[in-house]
Amino acid sequence: MGSYVPSSAAEREEMLKKIGVKSIDDLFAAVPRKMLVKSLDLPSGKSELEVSAIMTALSEKNKVYKTILRGAGAYDHYIPAVVGSVLSKEQFVTAYTPYQAEISQGILQNIFEYQTMICELTGMDVSNASVYDGATAMAEAVPMCKERKKTKAYISATVNPAYLEVVRTYCSASDTDLTVIPAKNGKTDVKALEKALSDDAACFILQQPNFFGLFEDAEKIGAVVHAAGAKYVMSVNPISMGFCKTPAEYGADVAVGEGQPLGMPLAFGGPYLGFMACKEAMQRKLPGRIVGQTVDVDGKTGYVLTLQAREQHIRREKASSNICSNQALCALCAAVYLSAMGAKGLSEAATLSTSKAHYLAKELCKIEGVDLVYKGEFFNEFVTTLPETGKVLKALDKAGILGGLPVDGGVLWCCTEKQTKEELDRAVAIVKEVLL
Repeated sequence: MGSYVPSSAAEREEMLKKIGVKSIDDLFAAVPRKMLVKSLDLPSGKSELEVSAIMTALSEKNKVYKTILRGAGAYDHYIPAVVGSVLSKEQFVTAYTPYQAEISQGILQNIFEYQTMICELTGMDVSNASVYDGATAMAEAVPMCKERKKTKAYISATVNPAYLEVVRTYCSASDTDLTVIPAKNGKTDVKALEKALSDDAACFILQQPNFFGLFEDAEKIGAVVHAAGAKYVMSVNPISMGFCKTPAEYGADVAVGEGQPLGMPLAFGGPYLGFMACKEAMQRKLPGRIVGQTVDVDGKTGYVLTLQAREQHIRREKASSNICSNQALCALCAAVYLSAMGAKGLSEAATLSTSKAHYLAKELCKIEGVDLVYKGEFFNEFVTTLPETGKVLKALDKAGILGGLPVDGGVLWCCTEKQTKEELDRAVAIVKEVLL
């Protein structure tokens, strides 16, 4: 036991005496003997050199793709070198928020700057200090919108399926009635939404652009939602904000999304970043934490944890969330990325991603049997039919290309600013070779 406790034998004896027991075993007297583990059957320790060799061998089993044509919620964008340089500074390398936050003014300033940028990105009034990921952010928006007489949640079938499952889990655990509004031609069926919304509707959740890459008629949908007296939640791709309307311009009350495209590598699925922002009227319902700017007794700028709507700070039944960590390092990453890119850089990333996706779609659709499944304007993702899907994706994989994601009706393809014309042409040539 002593090997795993960072305290001396004398200190442990002193603590046991204070507690009033003779030994550490006495602390666990209430636990059945058969449930206590006497020792762990672990192999002997290894040297740093041996561990390094083992980890290197494991990493070599990974397949690193030269070209990635898959998105579906995680995107291979260019990350400026300054992002890694800043994040690697030892004073920043922490994934957790300090509990005595005000003594860490630098960390609080980082979070404040992040919140400010998210507000600028979404057009909203207030941002929290982030949550775990995009799916969690979407799910956390539901309890934000619920009121005493507004208890039902509605969500479009065109949101990311993984996000939908997380929202279902949240709603199930909180006894929230969740209705999924069906899709029509790859977009939300607005007439079905209008018909489904009831007087006790708390919110409707829309993804823009949606899972299939299509731009929804978000302004019209917002009008329908507000006419029913419900809150309008929009989940957005932050890179698309480089040239698209903001959620605020579409009339949204809450804006959420996945912040991974903002300087975070794919990293086998995490850690990622869920951003959340809202109108001022809803700020006290935002989960997690909000950092505010103030001045001290000497008039100098200072930062404080202003609002904390979680159960560790307020009565549990009044809390809108139980999320404790705010993914502080990921939030810093997003802030550094946005600072480095600026408005012009973000606009260029969005424009290039869109133009390359449209080029790829056009070239793929020249191949017999390959057509766009859904017509309409799209951002950097689109769905096509694809005969011999398995064979095509396998051929692409062999060439070091991660092809699109198989979905109902076809394959979901994606482009970012990273892919070159030569890479896209090579992928199209491989598809053509397999199908002809």
